[in-house]
This record gives sequence, structure tokens and C-alpha cells, in this order.
Amino acid sequence: MQKFDEMLAQLPQDGAVQFQVQSMGGMSQLQVQGVREHYRTYAQWLSRQPQEMMRSRREEAEVIFRRVGITFAVYGAKDEDGAGTERLIPFDLIPRIIPAAEWRQLEQGLVQRVTALNRFIHDVYHDQAIVKAGLVPESQITRNAQFRREMMGVNVPNNIYSHIAGVDIVRAPDANGDGCYYVLEDNLRVPSGVSYMLEDRKMMMRLFPDLFSAYQVAPVMHYPDLLLETLRASAPSTTDDPTVVVLTPGMYNSAYFEHAFLAQQMGVELVEGQDLFVRDNFVYMRTTRGPRRVDVIYRRVDDDFLDPQAFRPTSTLGCAGLLKVYQAGNVTLCNAIGTGVADDKSIYPYVPKMIEFYLGEKPILCNVPTYSCRNPEDLKYVLANLKELVLKEVHGAGGYGMLVGPAASAQEIEEFRQVLLARPEGYIAQPTLSLSSCPTYVEQGIAPRHIDLRPFVLSGKDVQMVPGGLTRVALKEGSLVVNSSQGGGTKDTWILEV
Repeated sequence: MQKFDEMLAQLPQDGAVQFQVQSMGGMSQLQVQGVREHYRTYAQWLSRQPQEMMRSRREEAEVIFRRVGITFAVYGAKDEDGAGTERLIPFDLIPRIIPAAEWRQLEQGLVQRVTALNRFIHDVYHDQAIVKAGLVPESQITRNAQFRREMMGVNVPNNIYSHIAGVDIVRAPDANGDGCYYVLEDNLRVPSGVSYMLEDRKMMMRLFPDLFSAYQVAPVMHYPDLLLETLRASAPSTTDDPTVVVLTPGMYNSAYFEHAFLAQQMGVELVEGQDLFVRDNFVYMRTTRGPRRVDVIYRRVDDDFLDPQAFRPTSTLGCAGLLKVYQAGNVTLCNAIGTGVADDKSIYPYVPKMIEFYLGEKPILCNVPTYSCRNPEDLKYVLANLKELVLKEVHGAGGYGMLVGPAASAQEIEEFRQVLLARPEGYIAQPTLSLSSCPTYVEQGIAPRHIDLRPFVLSGKDVQMVPGGLTRVALKEGSLVVNSSQGGGTKDTWILEV
């Protein structure tokens, strides 16, 4: 299987990457290994850094992240001493660098894709023209667990449903060995990780300020301003000065740090369901100065828990009566209820058709070839090739419920076969891509590790994003699973301005 590394045109045979400059016939070791042009300045800088200094910087980063509280929770997991579930997401000091021209194409493709997905969600809850055109089966929508009949006919500001989208991008070698970008997954409900993108940049600027003089790196720290602008632009027409809040499930949620961080950065209130109430068909929050009307809720709570009167009656995380206020157009929820119908993995194969249907354009970014196991022919192929494929639950997240065929044992494959036969409609399968790698600090030194990229796309009156996103890295050798819940780490992502 061909390999593609973001920094090195040719990976060393033993997997270890050496950055000490050594004279070899007038050429440095770096030049012999073939560092890509956009990484050359960084690689030369790295070759001059003492190993002890870099080790000290890694330790400094960990201390700061722990002090600030940049953690996530792993449900049901314990630390080595058996206490607690809070973990640091490992941060790697070697950045992922993307040239300006590559980013321009990615940005265009992301804007195109998210625009089409928002058109699709609007269509799903209104005319369902794409179903009538025979491009998406009705059963794929109406039998989808994320389809919300309560949203049929409901109009939302600017016809935007997914105001904040996190699109997972991977890179793999094509037939010529060149890196080709693919969309692996669309996250349109409550995508997380943007706080780590911002904190990673802040850390790199703190530890290595000289690098930002050597490179013209596009800024990302204005993301909270763009987010607040997007949320305010999505407010109901009932107000000219909207009040925005961030709704969190509470401090025990795995992404609570991010909820608190974004609220603080935007200068808005962080609220829980118990802080909100409905009166006269409007939503209010309780404050020390009395009730205050709320116009926009950036909700980090799943649909099922938003309103005990409409969805799960035992939920204490939402606000009773919220759905009726939303249906009346007196409050905006970002993201909208029912957006999950479009990021279900069984809908993913239809996105290229959506782009052509709604926009009249060819997709700029490619999908990964996908087999839908609800299709008998696809299921037959998948069962015969489990060892070569990656299988995913259509509603799965966080790297759970997966089978990575090439890395699985014979017993694991047979156990998964029985699970698949029992519920084929719950799974999709994809070929195992040779994800691109990037040199990464590991216990043995520096070695290539597989990565992906999650840019965050904001849709209000316009579709916009900061240059870059969260680069996640699979720290285990050979692993393709980058999720933090599965032991993955993060890197700063540099988009070059020239």
C-alpha cells in the first residue's frame, strides 16, 4: 500500500525520522530524505533544536494544559490509579503545515459541501424534492433515527440548520502517489474540538514565537468572534439586539471545557437547562437581576434531551416547552433540531448527488467510496471482504462501534460478522485508506503517525471559516483511529498565507 507523508516525500525504511543535519556529499540529511518545500524551513529549524530542549517544551505544554484544565472525559474509563475519568488530550509539537493553494481548494470544497447539506436539511423538512427526484430513498430519511417529524414545515432563519459544522478531512495517496483529500465524515449536530484548535495555536505561539516570524501562518484566534457573529446573524426577527447563550449539559459532559471556553471567549452566558424557562412563548434565563429573554441558544445538548415535553420526558438537561417556542420562531437553536438526518453515515454516500441537485455543480471534494450494508449486493461484498474494509455504525461517533479489518484478529472479524448480519442497516463499509502521516513525537523519538483534519465551517448570512482546523493524530503505531477517546492526540494546523 502506498504511503503519503505531509512533510517527507520519502519515508525512511525503519520508520524513525532523523532531523540532525549531517553532511552527506555536500547535502544535508534533511535534503536526502526529501523534505517537502513548504516544510523545509521548519525542518531546518527542528534540526537545530537540542533534544533536551524539545523534551522540556513538551513537558511545559503538558503542565500548562493541565493547569488550565484542557481535558476531556472518557465515559466508563479510569486512570491507572483507578480514580477519575479526566484526561489530557496529548499535544504534539510538530505542526501540520498546509500550503495556501491547497487550503483554497479545501475551503471552496467545504463551503460547497456545507451549503448543499443545509439545502438538503431544509428540503427534508419541507418539499422533499430530492426524494421526488428519486435521488435519495424516502426510507433513508423517514426511518432515520435522527429525523424529527416535529420539524416538518418549520422555517428557520436564513434556512440554515447546521450553523456550526465540523467536516472530517483525510488525505491518502492516489495512483501516482500524490496526496488526495477526501471527506470522511460530516458532523452537523454538535461538533466539538474547536477549543483544542485554539489552545494548540496559543501554545505553539508561547513555546516557539520565532517560528511565527519565519512563517506567515494564517490566524485562527478570531474564531470566537466569527462564531458570535454567526449566532447573532441567526437570531429571530423579533429582536435587533439578540441575547446569545451557550447551553451545556453540565460539568460532567466530556466537552465541558469547550463549552465554558467558548462562552467566555464570546462574552456570553454559559447556562444549563435549569437556568432556562418558557413564558408567554419566549425563552428566558434566570439572572440575579431577574429574568432575561434569550434569542439564540448555541446548544451543546443532543436533540433527545432538549425538551422533556417533546422528547425524552426524563431529561433534566433541557428546557420544558422549548420546542414550541422554537416552532413559533421566537428563539433560534444552533444547530437546529433534526440536523442529524444529514450527518448519518448512511446519508453520506448521497452528498455528491446533493451538491449536483441543489447547486448544479460538480463536487470539489471527493467522498470515500462507501458500501451501504442495507443494500443486499453491498452487504454480500462486505461480508466477503471484512478483512480489507473499515466498518462503521451509521450513528456511531468517537471511534466506537468500528471494525478496522486489516488490524482486527480473526476472532474479532467473526464476532463483527454476526453483529453485521443481525443488523446490516446499521452499518456502512469503506476501503481502508492509507491515511497520510506527519512526523510526531513518540516515546522512541520522532516517527510518522496517521492524521486527519477537522475544519469548522460557520453558516449564518454567509458561509465562513478560519483557515485551518483541528489536526488529530493517531499516536499508536499503525493505528488509523485518531479520536481522543481512543488515545489520539492533536497538532497545531498551519495554513500558509503565501
